[in-house]
Amino acid sequence: MQPFSPPSVTVRPVQYRDLEAIHLLQNSFEISSPDYAPDYVGQINQWFKVVRFISWLPNPLSNLFRAYVAEVGGQILGFIRVSPVNHSRTTWQIDQISVMTGIQRHNIGTQLIRHCLESCWEARTWILNVDVNCKDAIALYRQNGFQPLAQITDWEIPFASLHEIAQNQQPDLPNLLPVSNADAFLLYQLDTAAMPPQIRQVYDLSINDFRQSLVDKAIEHGQNVLKSTQHVTGYVYEPQRKAAIGYFSLVLQSAQSTHNCHLTVHPAYTWLYKELVAQMARIIDQEKTPSSVLVSSADYQPEREAYLEQIQATRKRHSMLMARSVWHKVRETKPALDALQLSRMLTGLQPVQKPIPGRIDTPPSANPDNQ
Repeated sequence: MQPFSPPSVTVRPVQYRDLEAIHLLQNSFEISSPDYAPDYVGQINQWFKVVRFISWLPNPLSNLFRAYVAEVGGQILGFIRVSPVNHSRTTWQIDQISVMTGIQRHNIGTQLIRHCLESCWEARTWILNVDVNCKDAIALYRQNGFQPLAQITDWEIPFASLHEIAQNQQPDLPNLLPVSNADAFLLYQLDTAAMPPQIRQVYDLSINDFRQSLVDKAIEHGQNVLKSTQHVTGYVYEPQRKAAIGYFSLVLQSAQSTHNCHLTVHPAYTWLYKELVAQMARIIDQEKTPSSVLVSSADYQPEREAYLEQIQATRKRHSMLMARSVWHKVRETKPALDALQLSRMLTGLQPVQKPIPGRIDTPPSANPDNQ
């Protein structure tokens, strides 16, 4: 009697017929996906053919929707979505992974992750963000070589606190400037100083990551129009040091009651948290709809967490930043001439005996004065 062998797992790119099965996986069998992650099926359902055609062309959008499914016996049992983090595409992240519950759940999840690690040849480092309460997902990532780097906390600043700050505090930011491509080097220096060396090495950001091309600006404008959002950015310039010491990015979403915010502050100027939050509070207070703000902090930013607690912000989510490195094996190929064995084929052209080096005479000097 032959032992039972489980069916093989086939990992392939997403096709249009898989969208319904992916939608069921996302709703019922989610292993790890942030609560704020956008719905993949909702994003790509109407534009799948266009995005599929664009992905075959060499352009910045080719990796925008890179996703794979795990198929066993014609049934979709797993789904994974990845994307590059930096402009050079040396660091990639796992945006979402969904696997159906069952005996082979970790096996299918491992197959999906390993397929991405092997197929994305440009990637040297992989990162992901997983909820600390999702033990199954953490075990899966640890099994595949991911190690924790930092603890991330998502905070929500209520509208009542923002309104009080906007009414009682005037932001003291005389050198608050708008962001443009000319400021990319300043923002790169600020981001480098704000992150620990290990985190900085993982993200591997460059000056190009802080510039926006015409394509990026067109995409951002289209998203703002479709989603009815507004993107407000600014940075604080220090004229004596000729450097940027603070930066904020605020995404105002008119259709929702919560806005998203990103803060970067130089470690030597942590007093800027109060001023930047006051600046954002005045912007939000001018909106018609009362809205709160979501902002993140890491465990290596204790000053930010202390200030958020001071203004009565509430913790919404605890997550873990994990990473692993990848080294792709390069096949060594011998030159084509070595395979022909020319030394055996052209034996008649080889010397009969080993040549003996002769004496090298020095030619006489042409200058008569030296004689």
